[in-house]
Amino acid sequence: MSPPHTATPVRLLVLAVQLVLLVCGSQARDDTKRCKLFSESPAERKVLSLLEPLTNKTFSVKTTSDKESYTYQFQVCGDVGKTVGAGLVQIDHTEKKLETVLGLYTVTQAIGGSDWVMLIYSNGTKYDGHCSKEMRKAIVMISCNRGVEMGNLEVVLEERERDRDCFYLFELDSSAVCPALPSQLSAGSIILIIGFVLLSVYLICGFLYQRLIVGAKGLQQFPNYVFWTQVGNLAADGCNIVCRTQGPEEEPPTYRGVSTEPEEEPEERDDHLLPM
Repeated sequence: MSPPHTATPVRLLVLAVQLVLLVCGSQARDDTKRCKLFSESPAERKVLSLLEPLTNKTFSVKTTSDKESYTYQFQVCGDVGKTVGAGLVQIDHTEKKLETVLGLYTVTQAIGGSDWVMLIYSNGTKYDGHCSKEMRKAIVMISCNRGVEMGNLEVVLEERERDRDCFYLFELDSSAVCPALPSQLSAGSIILIIGFVLLSVYLICGFLYQRLIVGAKGLQQFPNYVFWTQVGNLAADGCNIVCRTQGPEEEPPTYRGVSTEPEEEPEERDDHLLPM
């Protein structure tokens, strides 16, 4: 009676693991939905879905010059820094950790190409004296790199020497935005592989069943041995009918030359009829 008692905890453990995986999977799939698009569209939402593997991770980079030292922090559709909704912030180490919001993920644009995604966060902190005191904007260029799952964030430039449309530009490499590689196998090769796998499973499972459950020995261990022998005999009979000639071969008729001399008829001998 012990197996039923031990089976219940095992089943509960399996159900718990499945529930955790289901919850985690559904949560991961919904992470990019936290981004609010500037103009909602299925195309941009599809581009955002490519960045699911990059969610829930903070990317940071530090830059230092003669008089300035900054740390930039970035998340895909997630909060960084102290401001709710901030997707990319700049922390100034020279002025008591002053934090500047470069862009909000609640105002997002997503533009996708063949092997890249441009993520734009807008409505950041206003400039003090540059760019007509407009709100800051951050652009993150995510490029395909199959050898890197999540690369390092890099600062490219800060464009603020203009009246309008200033921006911060960043780079990030990731395999998440790489296009799917075309299959190297043809349809026929895939069918052959599937058939070979099914045949192997059939032979192995059938052999184990015949040997361990039925207790067969020798050739009887082969699954469905009688059936396959009948198939072999029927195939041999069909080959015999189609490919072989039935009955003994008849010799072709031969021709003899006609003799010019008359043939002598044998003399009738009736000596044996006379009385002795």
